[in-house]
Amino acid sequence: LLFLLGILQLLAASAAVYKQWIPNTNFETASNWDKGRVPCASDVVHFEKDKVVSVFVRSPHMLTDMYLPLNGELVLAAGAGFTAFDGSWDPGCDSGGTVRFANAEHHAWFDPTLWQDVLPSGELKPSGPLFSVDEERVPCHYDDVVFQPETSFRVNIDSAQPVIHLRSISVMGQELNTPASWAGYLQGRSAPLQFHGNGTLQVTGTGCPDKSGCACGNALDGPRICAALLRASGRRCPEPACQSPLQPLGHCCGVCGATINLDFTPDFDLQKYQDRLVQELLSQPKYAGVQMAVSKVHKAQSYLGILSRSSTPLIQIVLIDDRAGGQSGTAAEQLAADIMEDIAQHGETLGISSGKMEVATGSTSSGQVGSHPVSRITAGTVMGLLFSLLFLGGILFLHKKGKLRLPALRLPQPWERMEDPVAPAPASDNGFDNPMFNVESPGVDLGEETPKDLQVFYLNPLYDASETET
Repeated sequence: LLFLLGILQLLAASAAVYKQWIPNTNFETASNWDKGRVPCASDVVHFEKDKVVSVFVRSPHMLTDMYLPLNGELVLAAGAGFTAFDGSWDPGCDSGGTVRFANAEHHAWFDPTLWQDVLPSGELKPSGPLFSVDEERVPCHYDDVVFQPETSFRVNIDSAQPVIHLRSISVMGQELNTPASWAGYLQGRSAPLQFHGNGTLQVTGTGCPDKSGCACGNALDGPRICAALLRASGRRCPEPACQSPLQPLGHCCGVCGATINLDFTPDFDLQKYQDRLVQELLSQPKYAGVQMAVSKVHKAQSYLGILSRSSTPLIQIVLIDDRAGGQSGTAAEQLAADIMEDIAQHGETLGISSGKMEVATGSTSSGQVGSHPVSRITAGTVMGLLFSLLFLGGILFLHKKGKLRLPALRLPQPWERMEDPVAPAPASDNGFDNPMFNVESPGVDLGEETPKDLQVFYLNPLYDASETET
């Protein structure tokens, strides 16, 4: 029952996606200081003079001294502030020293480890059977971005995209969900201290307009996302249990399990289909350890091995499980087979025209590929036959009108094949013509009939003429 309630909560919140920024630059956050603790009364606080910073101060502090940066701000909550240390004894403070504020310049927008999914209420989204490929762990173009209330931050928004589109941004408890409100915030003094880099954030205030889903839009920054993940994991992907792991679109490392690519029609509804998979298949007890990611992606087209600039939208389903060793991916494979069977039975009703499955498990050495077209094969066959008939009919019509001449085809008759073949002409005794030399035999007129007893010689420059034997 608890599992089903958790699924219902996930489905209720799935219409909108909220991603919350994790790091902060608050004064009271111990990890923001080089000594791993908040400065106390006998300490000297040191901010690097050339480091831009925005720092939120939640409570009053007593300090011996403080060096401020050339460009920055201290945001004081109600009742917060700083007073000079009067030399009285502080039981929680040692003899004192210099405590330096940590560098916040390296916190990057496209680092998936710095974001977390939250509910509209701001609470952490409970872990469940759904996950996101790596490119979708960073805010997508139609997501809502949340910076926690009463927190300061500094984020690097370097990007390969001309503009980073978002549905809304919440800062200090204020939701900015229109282009005008966001433009007004950017003109304030805090925005340049909080956001830096060559990227440009743009709030649209609109969600995905397509019921078949919208691509995340982070493909251009995929290399930046993967580089950040690899730095966090030791600069290499974990070793998969399968010999030929799958590489889902938008994911940085290979996985064991299964992927399904769906071609869809205008009737397809991504959210309804995902809910169907969770309620009818993924919620079954035998799939308790399986996780699923469902999203629209754009796959680059290729012709004769050459990638084209155009791309094809499709629905990608990624299935992984928590099994280890030789059993890795086997539960995901079974779920993929059930999904393909469901597509074969109900695909047309769901707006799915075809599906292609790939599998890689720890018990197999290579991926298995399966395909279940719903109506494409039948339609393709009929269209092919109609096209062939129209083509042949057009040729015959042009031929009868005299506008197209067809080559005559003459087949040999049986009595012609029964006749004796013509005997070949007798071979001449004139030797052979050598195109390398233009030498005529002495005393022979090539225009007359050659006597039968005449022997023709040729001169070979590699040998002396006296050595030639007749």
